[in-house]
Amino acid sequence: MGLISEFKTFAMRGNVVDMAVGVIIGTAFSKIVSSFVADVIMPPIGVLLGGVHFSDLTLTVQKAKEGQEAVLLKYGAFIQTVVDFLIIAVVIFAAVKIMNTLKREEVVEETLTEPPPPPEHIQLLTEIRDLLKK
Repeated sequence: MGLISEFKTFAMRGNVVDMAVGVIIGTAFSKIVSSFVADVIMPPIGVLLGGVHFSDLTLTVQKAKEGQEAVLLKYGAFIQTVVDFLIIAVVIFAAVKIMNTLKREEVVEETLTEPPPPPEHIQLLTEIRDLLKK
């Protein structure tokens, strides 16, 4: 099998394609959540903390000199990223929890339904076995 055909077989597997779709949707979802956190969640928190914008929180490591910018430790941006992550993690946990609940309901419905009758030849063999027992 040639290298190209091996790659084609690998790339066209269902789980690889599903994973690629998941990554693309996850990236788009991440942008939505980041905007939600930055534009909706963090402003009220900043107001509660006295008008502080997290992205403005910095610690100066080295002051600016002639021709050089100040070296800043931007811990506010880090806090923002952590909040983004926590919200994304909670949303993904909730989505997986809901999907697992729906999946369990499907399994319960399948187990509650009556199994289909066996094929005709199996029924005949069962009848023959029962007659031989008598």
